[in-house]
Amino acid sequence: MENIRSCLTVYRKSYSDDNENAVDRQHTYDSATIREYRRNEHGRALIDATYDWPDTIIALFSLSSTEYSSREEDFTCNHAKFPPPSIILKETEEKQQLRAGVISEEVLQSRNAQSNVYRWVEAYRKHGHKFANVNPISIKGPQSPLDELNPAFYGLEAKENVKPQGLLNAPELETTTATTTTTTVDVLELLLKQIYCGNAVSAEFAYIENLEEREWLSKHFEQLKTRSVSNDVRKQIAELLIKSQAWDNFMAIKFPTVKRYGGEGAETLLAFFWQLLRDCVQVDLTHIVVAMSHRGRTALQTIMLNMRPAKIFRKLKGESEFPKDCQAMSDVISHFHTSEDLEIDGKTIHFNMVRNPSHLESGNPVSMGKTRSKQQTLKDGAFNDDNPLMEFSSKVLNVILHGDAAFAGQGVNQECLNMAYVPHYDIGGSLHVLINNQVGFTTPGERGRSTDYASDLAKTIQAPVFHVNGDDPEMLMQVTKLAFDYQRQFRKDIFIDLNCFRRWGHNELDDPTFTNPLVYKIIHTRKSIPDLYTEKLANESILTTEQALKIRTDYLEYLNAELIAASEYEPEPSYFQKQWQHLTTASSDCVTYWDTGLDYALLNYIGQQSVSYPDNFKIHPHLKKIHVDARRNKLNAGEKIDWSTAEALAIGSLMYQGNNVRLSGEDVGRGTFSHRHAMLIDQHDNEMYIPLNDLKGGLGGKLEIANSILSEEAVLGFEYGMAIDNPDNLIIWEAQFGDFANGAQIIIDNFIISGETKWMDSNALVMLLPHGYDGAASEHSSCRIERFLQLCDSKETDSDGDHVNINIVNPTTPAQYYHVLRRQMLRNFRKPLIVVAPKILLRLPAATSTHIDFQPGTKFENLLPDVTVQPNDVQRVILCSGKHYYALADERKAKQINNSAIIRLESLCPFPLLELQEQLAKYRNAKKAPTSATGVGKIHKQEAEDVVRRPFQL
Repeated sequence: MENIRSCLTVYRKSYSDDNENAVDRQHTYDSATIREYRRNEHGRALIDATYDWPDTIIALFSLSSTEYSSREEDFTCNHAKFPPPSIILKETEEKQQLRAGVISEEVLQSRNAQSNVYRWVEAYRKHGHKFANVNPISIKGPQSPLDELNPAFYGLEAKENVKPQGLLNAPELETTTATTTTTTVDVLELLLKQIYCGNAVSAEFAYIENLEEREWLSKHFEQLKTRSVSNDVRKQIAELLIKSQAWDNFMAIKFPTVKRYGGEGAETLLAFFWQLLRDCVQVDLTHIVVAMSHRGRTALQTIMLNMRPAKIFRKLKGESEFPKDCQAMSDVISHFHTSEDLEIDGKTIHFNMVRNPSHLESGNPVSMGKTRSKQQTLKDGAFNDDNPLMEFSSKVLNVILHGDAAFAGQGVNQECLNMAYVPHYDIGGSLHVLINNQVGFTTPGERGRSTDYASDLAKTIQAPVFHVNGDDPEMLMQVTKLAFDYQRQFRKDIFIDLNCFRRWGHNELDDPTFTNPLVYKIIHTRKSIPDLYTEKLANESILTTEQALKIRTDYLEYLNAELIAASEYEPEPSYFQKQWQHLTTASSDCVTYWDTGLDYALLNYIGQQSVSYPDNFKIHPHLKKIHVDARRNKLNAGEKIDWSTAEALAIGSLMYQGNNVRLSGEDVGRGTFSHRHAMLIDQHDNEMYIPLNDLKGGLGGKLEIANSILSEEAVLGFEYGMAIDNPDNLIIWEAQFGDFANGAQIIIDNFIISGETKWMDSNALVMLLPHGYDGAASEHSSCRIERFLQLCDSKETDSDGDHVNINIVNPTTPAQYYHVLRRQMLRNFRKPLIVVAPKILLRLPAATSTHIDFQPGTKFENLLPDVTVQPNDVQRVILCSGKHYYALADERKAKQINNSAIIRLESLCPFPLLELQEQLAKYRNAKKAPTSATGVGKIHKQEAEDVVRRPFQL
């Protein structure tokens, strides 16, 4: 039965719950289906109604097990005694293809008439990559034969005539009368092996469900090798490879103890970028955003991206890559960033390579966020107001380079792929390259993943993969063109798996023979990629040995000159340029205050708009009562303004003033605690409406509500990428609970907290971290304030200035929250903001504000003094932060305590030292100043009582 199962394919009619039309889906029958058929008449009737069975299959299913066993050889496929049924493209699939214009009726007829041949061709498209020899340093033996690739498996004989029209797109089969062209099975087999099992490239795309994509990929891949590379271009590529090798050789001689993470063994990557840049300008792309790890980074930057080698040499001599007056701590050379306008074929394209921390792959979501931000700034794609039907960007492309071990091993890659086509994170697809040097530090691929290929994760989003031999730069260029065309055609992710190697192990000071002796025996005895390619061109009389030597010599002379010039080289500032030029660094001398208040009439208009909706919009009745009507009443009264209303006023007022706002995170549209409702859902048709986007008739800034996937690292990295690109967009990320930030620690530590200190990359990203031990145990309670306090560079012996690396606040009133959000955009510098966001305070009647708290002249207060007591009566000063103030105030009122002042520390970084000293000076009679503590768990009630009781007993 297994033999029959491998050959037969039937199509089942299934019905969608929400669609009355039948949809045909491919279904391979199994033994359970056959058992059900044999079991009873009802089962047979059901199956007959569901499937279009050929008569021979009905006869087969009707046999008993004994009868089948005695006649099995009569039904064998290999000898064609019982040839497998035709792959009949059933009604719906056929109509889909014809309607879409994917394939012609003649092609469909050819495939139906020659179904066995077509299934054999499809088997090569599915399995051919397993037999391709694309690994330049392989130590594995040959792959075992696969029955599915044997024509006899389909009852085909070697000299049997076939008509390849509609089956295979090989140019060798094309004639002016293609419909009548015939060939033989053995000739077709040779072509299939050349295309899908060659030694330069192979492909995986059979798993893609979309018919149009499969047809497009098979056609263009099967015609790939017909594309030629001109001799002039080949000489240009040879020059790039020669320079790359010379660069690494020069670095090894002049700086022998430096871990430079050179590109030796993967020099072909430069051919990828050469081709990609020309493809980009040909379709008028203006920006390319690239995420790339350390391997080969400096070679690319100095050879192709206009970075002066003197900058790197200066760094290696112990100097900073920044100007002398810059306060940045700087970074290693393999993390250097590039932001450069390149002139390619008479056109300009901006090349931005995002920063690279040592945490591999963490820069990928940053590049994606930066790409989307650029699309928004350029009003491109989904942000094009003039052309609302323009779904994808035509100006910006995202490119991500991975390491093989890191791509398979780091979870952020799965998160990024899962996010790739989600609304508000979709950037129109990324072009990926795996620099597959077949080892992770010392760990070979077979121990570094559980999949066959390092690229297999790409299949989770049905992205096609091309496996390329790194020894063949020309094939890489052709595949690059193909991958680029696919990305532009379908605006989806696509992968190039560049099989290469590391000549010197993980770094140049490492000895890889300790752990990988067989592989490195091959590597150390083989010629380099540049040498192989220049020899090839020399043999074809395209580039002489003397010409290649001159390229190398001239480049080495240039590098020597740059090495000498490094002593006098003065780096130019790369920060506060273009869209950042109206900003500056924060002051280290003082903490500045910013008037963030507005006329209440304007705020009332904004607040009313935040709960407005069209007349024909069917709002949830409960939401209308508790949210819409309640907010309108509070605004009209100018009292009891709660947390979510204050947030809407802050966001809406910034939008009114022209800033775009993006609110991202899990379930942020409604809010984890059902408090925000920044988006409304029509209860009739499920359409979403964002009221604030109709401010000023829709002419103000835009609010983007980005309900994210269940991810922290990739999503927060994405938001950081948006924040560092455009300083005038307020980017807010809300953790569903404060401790969810744990999952994004790499982004927090290496980008948000330290980005300005290391790289002069300022950002105003807001992180809302709901916090509070409200008797709900330890999980989802603490946002780990202590971690952020450890990460900040607040002074311990002196007062802080605005220059601190992050702002940490624990606001206790809605007005304070309003002011701190507006301050993010109104200051002339940018700092990330960590908000210890409330949970219980969201609806606490005492935690409200009045319209006076929002008026012009008001601002965020770093410290809230106690205005309810007489200073001379105070004998005890209580310092607290956050929600404990309200419990303490209630306790003081209940006990009628009049000799205790409660001071709220609203800002934790920068710490309000001067303001605190000023307040403490008022209370000359105070002797003790207790602070509060919190507790959780079974004894929460007792500890909560202790928090408010003990301070008054000291």
